[in-house]
Amino acid sequence: MEKYEQLLISLRRVIRAIDIHSRQLNKQSGLTGPQLMVMQNIEHLEAPLAKDIAKEIALSPATVTTIIDRLESRHLVIRTRSETDKRKVHLSLSETGKTLLSNSPKPLQEHFITRYQNLDEWEQSQLLSSVERIAAMMDANELDAAPVLFVGQIQAD
Repeated sequence: MEKYEQLLISLRRVIRAIDIHSRQLNKQSGLTGPQLMVMQNIEHLEAPLAKDIAKEIALSPATVTTIIDRLESRHLVIRTRSETDKRKVHLSLSETGKTLLSNSPKPLQEHFITRYQNLDEWEQSQLLSSVERIAAMMDANELDAAPVLFVGQIQAD
């Protein structure tokens, strides 16, 4: 087997692992990976704006706004207009949202981050460089992506 075939098989395995975990997350909590990330950031930041969340998770403001629209329609997120600047809309979790978030499974990346951080610094750098090169070779450098391992509906949210 050629080395490029071995690499493609490994990439497919990574994509499959992410997909399986994303389906389990959705089945258990009814949330997608990006929705979970948005809710986690709303909880950790104090009354954030949508643009703050977008910056934090490296997704476009339009994508984050669409995710927030869906979460709000499910009564998981509350939008509150600022009293001092009516142009600003702050976000918070509803009680239902807080309960759902506390009962949601941990994202796959938490497990990955722990293992990655246990590697020596040189090995972390080597992996990062290699994966960045793969992304460039696949013309994927400019794609909207968050530091959340998720495959599937990211653009549909």
